[in-house]
Formats: sequence, C-alpha cells, structure tokens
Amino acid sequence: MTAADDRSGGAGTAAAPRPRRVLLVDDHPIVRKGLRRLIEHHAGLEVCAEAEGVRGARDAIREHQPDVVVVDLSLKDGDGIELVKEVHAHHPALPLLVLSMHDESVYAERLLAAGASGYIMKQAASELFIQALEEVLAGRTYISDAVSARLLHKAAAGGIRSASTATDALSNRELQILEMIGRGLSSRQVAESLNLSIKTIEAHRQRIKRKLNLTTGAQLVNFAVTWVASH
Repeated sequence: MTAADDRSGGAGTAAAPRPRRVLLVDDHPIVRKGLRRLIEHHAGLEVCAEAEGVRGARDAIREHQPDVVVVDLSLKDGDGIELVKEVHAHHPALPLLVLSMHDESVYAERLLAAGASGYIMKQAASELFIQALEEVLAGRTYISDAVSARLLHKAAAGGIRSASTATDALSNRELQILEMIGRGLSSRQVAESLNLSIKTIEAHRQRIKRKLNLTTGAQLVNFAVTWVASH
C-alpha cells in the first residue's frame, strides 16, 4: 500500500457523496413532518432545515445553504410567489420546487416565469414528489404532463409571452384571491387561509373588480367560478 493509498483509506475506496440538502418552507407543521419523512427515506436526500414563512426561509437559506428549496404558496408571513422571485433574484442557481394545494393550471406558468424550477400539487403521489425533486436538482424543469401540453399549445397558438387574457393585469396576490373565490371561499375563509385581514381581502376584491371591469360582487364571483372551471 502506498502512502497515498494509506491516507485515502486504501486503494479503490472513495467517500460516499454527501446527501443533497432540502429546505422545506411550509406553514403547516404536519405537512413539513410528512415531507421530511418522505425525503429522508430516500437515499441521497436530507432535510437540512424547515421554515414556516418568508423570514425563516431567508435565514435558513443563508445559514444552511440548501441544494433545493421546496416552498408552498401560502406562508405564515407572506406570499410564496414573491419569495420565489426574491430567492431566484439573489440565488439564481438555487432550484425552487413549488409544492402547493393551489391549481397548477392557474399558477404554474407564473411561478416558472418568477424563477421556480418546478411545480407540483400536494395531491400528487409521493413518488412524483421525489421525481420532481430529482428533476430540479439535475437542473431540469418539472411540471405535469397536463401543464406541459397547455404551454405547448399556447406557444403553437402564438407564443406564451404574447398570449393575453383578462387576468394578465392581476398581481400574483390578486390572482391567488380570484382562484380562491372561484373555489367558493368567502372573504373570511380567504383571509384566514392567507393570514390577512378581511379588510385587506375586501380591498383586493375591489381592485380585482376594477381591473376586470366588473361592477358587483356577484359578477366577480361568476367570473371567478367560470375562470377556475376553464383551467
């Protein structure tokens, strides 16, 4: 055995690659616990930290330097879409996988434009979640077959960037609220889900109506229900 072999622990041996570090950002402890269990049963992955909101996510990224961030849209102290934009701006090489209960047909395109590497719904099978993680860690984009087909259709019809819809003028938060209205949630339920006041939700509803050229609350609800059903 040479001296070099002795220092390395013997010829032909090599240190095992370190697990890829995953940061979980979700405001529900039960969800984070389930994801942690799922991730740590998969060889090559480990959860390096958890956060329930935007501030915690910022601190965890700085302290733990994860290899990938899994983030929900609705967080304890902010908006997951804005967090994705912020993290991508400061850490463009860091993959961001959005895992959310919100309809991917509504949000996937906006999240990809904001800097997300992938989008998967919480209702998806556990093996698809691991597959999505591996895809974004490999530098690829992960979206469902249905969203992929829709984006290809839009591109063939004139380009994703040139496509215009009535909802394009809405902010990310307004789009989120419109989708929740379309799913039948009241202002109080929307406020509780997004950790906002009812007064704030009502102000958003007024801005949404103005941008969509709607006059009454009933028109807003009808528009929202029809829009959600079309996605």
